[in-house]
Order: sequence, then structure tokens, then C-alpha cells
Amino acid sequence: MIDHSDLTAVNARLHPIEQLHAELPDLDWVTDESRIARLSQDFSWFSPVLKRQLADKRAEAAVRPRNEDEIRRLVSACARLRVPITVRGTGTGNYGQSVPLQGGVLLDMSGYNGFQWARGGVGRAQAGMRLAEFEKETRAACGMELRCMPSTYRSATLGGLFGGGFGGVGSINYGPLAARGNVMGLRAITIEEEPRFVELRGADALAMHHVWGTNGLVLELELALAPAVEWQEHIVTFAAFDDALEFGNAIAMASGIVKREVGFFAAPVPDYLKPLAEFLPAGCHALILAIAPASEQAMLELAAQWHGTVTYRKTAQEIAASNRTLIEFTWNHTTLVAFKADKNITYLQSAFTPGQHLEQVRRMEKLLGGEVLMHAEFIRNVDGLMTCTALQLVKFTTEERLQEIMQIHRDNGVRINDPHVFIVEDGRAGGALSQAAQDAKRRFDPLGLLNPGKVRAWSQGGRP
Repeated sequence: MIDHSDLTAVNARLHPIEQLHAELPDLDWVTDESRIARLSQDFSWFSPVLKRQLADKRAEAAVRPRNEDEIRRLVSACARLRVPITVRGTGTGNYGQSVPLQGGVLLDMSGYNGFQWARGGVGRAQAGMRLAEFEKETRAACGMELRCMPSTYRSATLGGLFGGGFGGVGSINYGPLAARGNVMGLRAITIEEEPRFVELRGADALAMHHVWGTNGLVLELELALAPAVEWQEHIVTFAAFDDALEFGNAIAMASGIVKREVGFFAAPVPDYLKPLAEFLPAGCHALILAIAPASEQAMLELAAQWHGTVTYRKTAQEIAASNRTLIEFTWNHTTLVAFKADKNITYLQSAFTPGQHLEQVRRMEKLLGGEVLMHAEFIRNVDGLMTCTALQLVKFTTEERLQEIMQIHRDNGVRINDPHVFIVEDGRAGGALSQAAQDAKRRFDPLGLLNPGKVRAWSQGGRP
């Protein structure tokens, strides 16, 4: 007969990580050290600052839960043993969101990926489901698609978009994910010895958005959808900076042109997009567009007005057949593609003021052109106003110069969301977390086990 008191005594003498392995042997544990090290990193190497600061950070263990019961048992054991938990999707984030600062367990949610339903303009799935698979399911179920998605949609997960993402392709219509009405609700679990499952709706759910999984472990997400369109893609090139910029703005502002993506790439950014070189004459300025077929004629009229040349055109059927999409050259994919051509490239994240955005883009090009290379994405902001946000390429020299460049933007009224920091508050233009986010931290992570060190308010004061 097994003496359970003896087993308990033996386990108590083990390191907490060893205790987890002993208590939960049926979970899908990652045991290969090199794989744990890989899972402990994300795309924070986009930043030379974060690459240096986070190089030696890693989890002590990694696990891939397959169902809610496994998550519940793991969370309970971690809470009892006071083991930190870092939540991870597929690691496509850029700010070290999924890099554990104090070891512990890395919770790889990519195996928790079931689709639940889509109806009435809303879809729901488990947090580990990849966005491309989610949209495939919603299109089949009810002819609807994601309202917004990052350029990493093939690999990025639903939870990753919610926890660390902003918006992306589609934000030209529906704004960022945080715009009211885009997130319908979520299901989360508290990090306690006796975990509780909680459903949050609407604005309450947004308290966990873009906080990098530090104030709650999200299990399921429910998002509003958009009518699916058979999008076609175009590249339009220009000889003059102003013509390209005005064309992009005209497309963005044209209420009758149905679009999903309007990306502006000032010279010499197109020169870095080597896989598209045959469509991008050397030294050109370019727009990448995803528009509805019925809007093509109106787009061509605007292109002619602003002296643009269409160099690339693919229908939705051609895109599907080739499995190659221009979407994967937009948003932060631009940075990734450019980095392959020049290892000294890094980037910024800037937001321009609606109504002043063209003037601000021109001003920053005049002040920093040649060192900071303009790549802007036209979007609606959270209030529905048309503007653009930028993911400029930066020719990196020193960390000090990088800080100077960001300050020059601020001094000229351009908001910077700093992508070179790993503290949640530091990456926000406004600094402090909202009261709702702090309240969610107290409620869902009372022991402070979700990637401790990432939230300054919690770390400095012991509690927000």
C-alpha cells in the first residue's frame, strides 16, 4: 500500500519545480533545456535594447496544457508553491511580453486551441487558437472574418493578440482591438490555490487587454466579426513622397472604397522589401492595399490623380492559390523583412494626431529622414477618427540616440509607444496602468505570480 504521507514528505523536500513535475506527471511537460530556452524568448530581439536586457531570462520549466482541467490543476499547484507563471502563445510579440523575468513555469497556451462557435456576428474560441484558423472557421460557419489582425496572423494566437497586440490589418475600418464593440467578452481563471473561473463582458474584459498576460490568465475570447470579403491586393508606386502620402490618405478617407489594409512605405523602405523587388522600382515610394474587387476602379482613379502606377495585382483566388499575401509585408512584418536585409535596423511605434497626421508625417520625414525611415499604416483610432500609426524603421547607432529620436517625436506632438522596454507601464504613452487594469490584477492575480517584475505598480508597492 502506498503511504501518501510519505510521498507528501518527499515532495516537500523537492524544489518547487520538481514538486510540480511530481504532482502533475500527466501534463505535457517540455523537458529539453534548449527548447525551454527557445520558448522563453519572443521577437523582442527586434529591439537591440531588449535583446541585451533579456538575453539570459528563461523559465525553469515549460508546459503545454490541453484542456481546462490541466490548466486549473497547474494554476492551483503553482499558487500553493508560489511558482511564477508566464503565459505564452506562439511568441510573436515584440516587447518581451512572454519572456519570464523570474523563472518559474512558462505556460504555452498554443495547445489549448479549440474553436467554439460563430453566430450573429460574433465568434468565440480558446485563447491558443491561431488567428488564421479562427478566421477559417468563422468564414465557414457564418461568412464572417476578423475585424482586425496582426501581420503575423498565420502563427499568432487569439490570446496573444488580446494580451499583447494592438490591432493591425482591418483597423482601417474598425480601429484597434480596444475600440468599443470589438471585444465582446472572455473567460479567465484566477491564480489562486482554489482557482475560480470568471466571465467578463465588454469594457470589463478590456481591463486585461494589452497587459501582456500580467493581470489575468485568459482562457477563451469572444470577438465581434466583420462580413467576409474576397480581398484583392495591390502595390501602387510613386516617384514623389507627397503624392504617395496623399494617395494613401485619399484611399483611407474614401468612404465608398471598401478596404482592409492601407500601408504607406516611403523611400527607401521599399528597397528593403527584397522579395517584392520586381514590383518596387529602386527609390520609389509605395502603398500596399487590400481592397474589395468592386472598389478597384475607384482606387485606380485616385492612383491616376496622384501619379501612381499599379505594379502588382492579385485576386483573392490567386492569393489563396499561391499562399502568398502582401499582408505579410505590412505592420511589423515590414520590420522583420527589413531586418533580413540589414541587421542594424530596429523600429519605433508612433501614433499621429487625427487631422494633423499628414503634417506630422511630413515634419518627421524632414527632421529625421535618412535615419528614421517612414512606414505608416492608416487606421481609425479608438474614437473612430482617421489617422495613421507608424512602425518606422530606424538605422540603429546607440541606445542614447534611440532615446533622442523618440524624444524628438514627442517634442513634435507625436505619441510614442516605446517598444524598447519590458515593463508594461513604460511601453504606454500615458505611463500608469488604468484603475480597471490594476483592479483586475488584484482580483485575478492576488499573489503576484503572473510574470512578476513586468508591472511596476505591483513590484514597487507590493500591490497596485
